[in-house]
Amino acid sequence: MAAILMLLRRFRADHRGNFAIMSAGLMTLVIGCAGLAVDLGTIFADRRKTQSTADLAAIVAASNLTNATNAATATVTQNNYPASALVNVQLGTYTANPAVAPQSRFVTPAIGTANAAQVTLNTKTPLYFARYFTGSNSYTIQTSATATSTAMASFAIGSRLLSLNGGLVNAMLGSMLGTTLSLSVMDYNSLISAKIDALDFLSALATRINLTGVTYDTLLTGNVKVSDIIAAALATQQATNGANSATTALSTITQAMTGVTTKITPGSLIDVGPFADLTVGQKPKLGASVSVFDLVSAVAQIANGSHQIATSVNLGLPGIANVSVLATVGERPVGSSWVEMGKQGVSVHTAQTRLLVSIQVLGSGPVSTINLPIYVEVASGTATLNAVSCGRPNINTSQVTVGVTPGIVDAWIGGVTPADMTNFTTKPNPPPATIVNLGLITVAALAHAGMGNTTPTNVNFSYSDIQSGVKKTVTTTNFLSSLTGSLLGDLSLTINVGPLGLPIPGLGGLVTGILNGVTSPIDQVLASLLATLGIGLGQVDVWVLGIRCDGAVLVN
Repeated sequence: MAAILMLLRRFRADHRGNFAIMSAGLMTLVIGCAGLAVDLGTIFADRRKTQSTADLAAIVAASNLTNATNAATATVTQNNYPASALVNVQLGTYTANPAVAPQSRFVTPAIGTANAAQVTLNTKTPLYFARYFTGSNSYTIQTSATATSTAMASFAIGSRLLSLNGGLVNAMLGSMLGTTLSLSVMDYNSLISAKIDALDFLSALATRINLTGVTYDTLLTGNVKVSDIIAAALATQQATNGANSATTALSTITQAMTGVTTKITPGSLIDVGPFADLTVGQKPKLGASVSVFDLVSAVAQIANGSHQIATSVNLGLPGIANVSVLATVGERPVGSSWVEMGKQGVSVHTAQTRLLVSIQVLGSGPVSTINLPIYVEVASGTATLNAVSCGRPNINTSQVTVGVTPGIVDAWIGGVTPADMTNFTTKPNPPPATIVNLGLITVAALAHAGMGNTTPTNVNFSYSDIQSGVKKTVTTTNFLSSLTGSLLGDLSLTINVGPLGLPIPGLGGLVTGILNGVTSPIDQVLASLLATLGIGLGQVDVWVLGIRCDGAVLVN
């Protein structure tokens, strides 16, 4: 017994081998930690790979929003993940606004037209050592990425002049600008042919009004004299095209604007959309080449506001002795410009326009003349950027689709007053107007016609159309062949014979026959006057000025 106790005391006092025992215990811990480190390293590496795949899938989906899910799935499988790893593809609206929290910039479902895609992936990473602690053979990794499309286009809305009448354009354009013009048809043709870049023009405008280091937004939201705007157009024309006939013609307009103090907001002329925060002079890849005449015409329409344009014109048409015009151009819808730069969903509008045309028609027999008052109201036409299809890798296969709705036309033969012309809140409902006055016998007339459709027509612009600045016309689907013919088809005549007057047999038929004989010339009068005001009769012209196809970019 004593021997056993002695051995125990010696064993307790002997410290040899402790380090080996502790080393054995620590080795087990080290091996375990190393195993966990291997698993964690695998998880982090796989997360990076999964995130990269999610990023690529989001970019591809945003580049092909009409087929986003299939495009994202193809990207996932090409990166050696099963298609089932793609948990979700959401389309939505992304707003690049630093004032909005990053997590709130992407909204789904989309507000309006989708411009972004958010992709979510779920993948599994096998566990080698950690499964002894977690009880699971794999670890689930979930990643997401959001990308927005950068496919953009610039486009404009208005009306082309099919044929030029120098006197008519001088009278109408000069009146809208608040001056008198005396340019020739050749001058106007040169202005139509001359092209300048819209952003170069804005830079010249900033220089003209002594604004330096400001953003486009600051420039576009200010009030600027129309004379300075025309002078900036001249400076841009000179810098772009040199001293030619268009420069001379524009210089003449600039000189005629001396003393005109009317101001407009340049933003009602050009909207640079997502580039508003750029400093004036910085040029994005999206260009906008505009006709100098179109620019001057758009400035004139906006500058006129709701003021009346009153003038007389002689178009030299058969059966028509004289034409007097009273016109008003309303405000464009809020937020609309003549030229728009942006992504799918942005719109431009024409201005609501009213025209009262007093036409003196040459008669025959007892009716030597007929004084025909025709009132025409054209509501705002709209063009919306419906799609930007970027050809990759061949940019020449790109195209832009614009949805176009011409303004509804409302026309009367009746007693519309000048006061009716400026009240855009109410449509005129005129009484009959006296069109023939033979002293003791008068003939009053009343007619009404309307045309228009509210369904947009998609118009496609190829890359060559865009490069050439081709203008395309959309006509309302129920636009009749002749507005005048439609009015005359609804014409109601009232013949009033005074106490001492004697009826004239067949007077109503005579008046109707005279008017039917000048249907085509009257249509030409209306079309020419409205086209000079930048709109068409039951028609609207659109043209795409530029396209940008940088694909899509990741966003926060």
